[in-house]
Amino acid sequence: MGEASSIIGFIVIVILYIVIGIMSATGSIFISQRIFASKAEQIFYGIFLIPIAGFYLAFTAYFGIETAWPLESAAVLACVAIGLLGIRVPFAIIVGYPLHGVWDVLHELHAHGGFSVFEPGQATAVPLAYGIFCATYDFGMGAYFYKRRVDWGAARETKAQ
Repeated sequence: MGEASSIIGFIVIVILYIVIGIMSATGSIFISQRIFASKAEQIFYGIFLIPIAGFYLAFTAYFGIETAWPLESAAVLACVAIGLLGIRVPFAIIVGYPLHGVWDVLHELHAHGGFSVFEPGQATAVPLAYGIFCATYDFGMGAYFYKRRVDWGAARETKAQ
């Protein structure tokens, strides 16, 4: 198989992962609106950012890139802080999820795109097109959180009274 076949295959995989990311975000939104009250939904998504970021520690362990532990751990700790802040402050997860999406794209480019802002061995590898899927999900959820911010604020105000 030639290089053209590889490129076509990669494009198909990217498109599929984008579609799966959109479907995952849509499903998350649909389900969370039905099972959570407004404030509980915000709390859920603040906490959910933590295991999403934790995937990078799993990738670091799985792919055995020992030199990636410091950077990946720092990024996960940043997401933990943003997620915990997002429990109370919607703006944190409105920005936090897309920031995580940017992190995903940077990993994708590092691992598979031939472009990197990381030093060799500084960041862990990711499965092919994982960053594309995750960035699609993260940006979709960030847009949804922006839309829900008023409802979450109203729920917080109602509870405070």
